[in-house]
Amino acid sequence: MSIWELILAFVVVVLMLVALLANVLVLLCFLYSADIRKQVPGLFILNLTFCNLLMTVSSMPLTLAGIIYKSQPGGDQICHVVGFLETFLTTNSMLSMAALSIDRWIAVVFPLSYHSKMRYRDAALILSYTWLHSVSFPIVAASLSWVGFHHLYASCTLYNKRPEDRTQFVIFTGVFHALSFLLSLVILCFTYLKVLKVARFHCKRIDVITMQTLVLLVDIHPSVRERCLEEQKRRRQRATKKISTFIGTFILCFAPYVITRLVELSSVVHINSHWGIISKCLAYSKAVSDPFVYSLLRHQYKKTWKDIINKILKRSSINSSALTSESHNRNISQLNE
Repeated sequence: MSIWELILAFVVVVLMLVALLANVLVLLCFLYSADIRKQVPGLFILNLTFCNLLMTVSSMPLTLAGIIYKSQPGGDQICHVVGFLETFLTTNSMLSMAALSIDRWIAVVFPLSYHSKMRYRDAALILSYTWLHSVSFPIVAASLSWVGFHHLYASCTLYNKRPEDRTQFVIFTGVFHALSFLLSLVILCFTYLKVLKVARFHCKRIDVITMQTLVLLVDIHPSVRERCLEEQKRRRQRATKKISTFIGTFILCFAPYVITRLVELSSVVHINSHWGIISKCLAYSKAVSDPFVYSLLRHQYKKTWKDIINKILKRSSINSSALTSESHNRNISQLNE
């Protein structure tokens, strides 16, 4: 193995471990907190978490084996199943992010009618569509034998081995990425930019009230005035940072891989194998960033996973103190004897 392959293998191992731990923690928060389970966005986050977990335990290990052994790991049947899952899970996770953005758009732009427009039944219908949409492409690819081990990405994924099917495969790949990556990106941009517009409008209203209050309070201390102005500035930046994170991580993680897949269809451009694996690792890194972007850094999830950790630590400390007292009592009894 070259130094590049060692580095890439190490990166995949790190991605696997962090993605597994982070997504399991999100799942534990969902099971532990009744408040999180009551919320409609929790269904979308749960679906996204399952997609990330399945991707972590199915596709990433085979990519790691492909980097190490430089050949297809396992038999053809295993590779076909993993390639089917990889296509399905990637599309499903993209559409789950789009569904989360639609939920935020309705909650912010139509707050009074949110509970009537986004109920559990509506969320279940959206998830049903995402599953049908996501499973249709791998079914077509599997039926036409367009799933296999791709050496450029060291992964079991969409791959056409027959030159006579090249035109059909090019059309299929273009339609697939247009109705998965591009569709999700358009929905994310539309919904979150609408949310940002409403957030900025509310910030302006709050700023006007704050400035009027500061003008009326003539005797206010300069430090208090300064803190008010700093909070005003942070308020304006908060929504922009969050929305930039949602859209930015989506583009940063998925765009290089999608562009590489489209450029690969041209026989003119040669793509370096290391870059192919790097773009695949970037796509895998979305399974690492999603738990933090959508869940673990939010106040409710943060409080829940801290409660879980404190409960585990408290239980372990009680057990250790019980063992200590038991051994102490045993020692005393032995001395009395």
